[in-house]
Amino acid sequence: MKEVKPNPVAKVVLTVFFIILCILFLIPLYALLLGTFKGGAELFVSGLNLNPTPALLHTKAWRYLFTGIMANGESSPHDYFLWYRNSLMVVLVQGSLTLLLSSMVAYGLAKYEFKGKNLIFMCVLMVMMVPLEILMLPMYTQVNAMGLRNSYAGVMLPFLVSMSAVFFFRQFLTNIPYEMIEAGRIDGCTEYGIFFRIIMPVMLPAYASMAVLTGMGAWNALLWPMLVLSDMKKYTIPIGLNTLWSPYGNNYDLMITGSCFAILPLLLIYLLAQRFIVEGMTAGAVKG
Repeated sequence: MKEVKPNPVAKVVLTVFFIILCILFLIPLYALLLGTFKGGAELFVSGLNLNPTPALLHTKAWRYLFTGIMANGESSPHDYFLWYRNSLMVVLVQGSLTLLLSSMVAYGLAKYEFKGKNLIFMCVLMVMMVPLEILMLPMYTQVNAMGLRNSYAGVMLPFLVSMSAVFFFRQFLTNIPYEMIEAGRIDGCTEYGIFFRIIMPVMLPAYASMAVLTGMGAWNALLWPMLVLSDMKKYTIPIGLNTLWSPYGNNYDLMITGSCFAILPLLLIYLLAQRFIVEGMTAGAVKG
C-alpha cells in the first residue's frame, strides 16, 4: 500500500488555525486576569476589557483576598478560603462517590442480563432530557423531609448517581470483552472482586474524563446548594461570591479576583488528566 505523505500546505494551515483558536480561547482569561488588577469603580463603569491602563492597575484586591487587609490598612476578615475549602470537600466527596456509584450502575447495565434492563436504560436516557430546574422542587421536598437541609449530604445526595455518567460509562464498558469477566470468575473472583480488580483499572481513562466533568459541575453548582444551605460558614465558592454582589459595584474587584483564583483547581485537574481524557473520549471510536 502506497504511503500517503502529509501535505505541507495543509499542515501550515492547520497550525495557523489552531494558534488562532487558542488565542481566541485565551482572550477571556486574559480579560479576567487583567480585571483583578483594576478597582471596583473602574470595573463598574467599563467592565472587563482588554485595555490595560498602567496608572490604574494595582494589587489591592489580591492583597485583600489573601490577607483580609483593605486598601486603607484596616483589617476586614472574610470567609473566602473557608468557602474554598468547602468547595474542595464537596468536589472530592461528591466526585468520588459519583464516579464509583455511576460506574457500578453502568457495569450492571452493560455486562449483566436481567429482566427490565432495557427499560432501566431508557429511563436513564429520559432523565438526561429533564432540566434540573424541573426536578429541584421535588428534590428539595425530599431532602427537607429527610432532615438533610443545610447539610452537605443534602447538597450531594441527589447527584451521587449521574445519568450522563451512567450513559458514558455504559458506552465505554460495552467495548470491554466479556471474556475478561469470565476469566475472573474462573480464577475465583467474586462479582465485586471482578469489578474492583479487573474492570476499574481498565476504566481509568473513562474515570479521568468523567472526573473533569463531574468535578466542574460540582465546583460551579450555584442554584441547588443555594437552596439547601443557609449557614454562611457552609457556603461554597459560587454562593460565597454571590454574597459579595452589590448594586453599587464596590465589590466587583474582589468578585473578579475570587473568580480568577477559583478556576485554578479545574485547570490543574484538566492539565494533569489531559492524556486520560483524550483516551476516554476516543475509546470505542475505532473497532477492530
